[in-house]
Amino acid sequence: MTFPDFGAAGATRPVKGPSHARMLNGAGGGPSRVVGMVLTAVLSFAAAGGAAATAMLTGNIDTAEMAVLGPDRPKEILPKDPNAGTPLNIVVMGSDSRDGDNGGLAGGGEIGARSDTTVVMHISGDRSRVEMISIPRDSTVDVPSCTTSDGATTAELYGTKFNAAFSQGVQVGGTVADGALCTVKAVENLTGVFMNGFVVVDFAGFSSMVDAVGGVDVCVEKEIYSEKANHLSLQPGTHTLRGVKALDYARARTGDGLGDGSDLGRIGRQQEVMASLARKVLSQEVLTNPSKTLRFLDAVTDSLTMNKELASIDGLAGLAYSMRNVRPDTITFMTVPNEYDPNNGANVVWTDEAVQLWDNVKYDRPAGLDPNAPSADASASAPADGESTDGENTDGGADGTSEPTPSSTEIKQAGEEAFTGADTTKVCG
Repeated sequence: MTFPDFGAAGATRPVKGPSHARMLNGAGGGPSRVVGMVLTAVLSFAAAGGAAATAMLTGNIDTAEMAVLGPDRPKEILPKDPNAGTPLNIVVMGSDSRDGDNGGLAGGGEIGARSDTTVVMHISGDRSRVEMISIPRDSTVDVPSCTTSDGATTAELYGTKFNAAFSQGVQVGGTVADGALCTVKAVENLTGVFMNGFVVVDFAGFSSMVDAVGGVDVCVEKEIYSEKANHLSLQPGTHTLRGVKALDYARARTGDGLGDGSDLGRIGRQQEVMASLARKVLSQEVLTNPSKTLRFLDAVTDSLTMNKELASIDGLAGLAYSMRNVRPDTITFMTVPNEYDPNNGANVVWTDEAVQLWDNVKYDRPAGLDPNAPSADASASAPADGESTDGENTDGGADGTSEPTPSSTEIKQAGEEAFTGADTTKVCG
């Protein structure tokens, strides 16, 4: 499987909403629904599809070992990951396009589409870990010129918000895919890291995904009320949020109990929702429930925009199978290190620590690793706890019967520090 050249990565650091899954190839692309459990590997925000594919495709089938027919028979044929041993970087975006079913969920505001959420998903070359790196939409950056799918060219922008790349692509090119292409170009230019593909999930799709698995569990420490988020009202405690309410919670920025109203506070809640969704999809509750699994797949594939090469059934099948041992504790959520922009209090700028973060991603090291630490090499190459050297999971999780437990009781601050899907970010009494 090969990937298109979205635009050369920088050498130095520095609309039409989809009604069904849309793929971009060359100068255009038609709608196409990608059917198969394998797609979940890329779109559940945590590579849950590897486990889902294994359970769905093999769990309900009576089997017999063909090895009994003789020792000289060829080994079983399993899905092949065409990029095995090579790390993958996928830009996952949430779009607030006002078209179609998304219109009612996006609310009032500008015509067109913006990217409320941008996450770089790094899948390690050995397929043992996934890092989800949130890019603040209010980052002050320079946005490079971008060529849209119809050959039009956007203007270079200087000292603007990061999500201007997406909105400008939509305005000039006319499609959500054009917004995604320009965002990929901006990410590559800012980080010096090549991106292998992109996925855009609209609000309607996210809401349906959450509903398909029975909601996501979130911990609310203080009473929340947000008039702008459809009058979202939540009392302290643990809540199971269904589709639209989960969306409101993830998108809410201003109101009581929501911090300073910045995009950074919202990123923390978004990461918590993604972690909860990943745990739910990876849990036995979903994997052993065919109707929930199929509803989730239908929701995932119904409201997407992605590049055609990434949507290859053969490639996704192999990728999903190679990631079958990914568990919540091997999925890390983090935010690009940042500080407030001294020239614009509403924005942030990336700090020097961001240079090391993207260097780690580029060279497939764990994103939080300090390569200068004495044990860095051992940390980078050692298998995850509970995983043998042949890649088989040995302590439950995706293909086991028990959920992983946090490695410590430390409470991680979502949005401000890295945490895994098995860590505690809040405590509810």
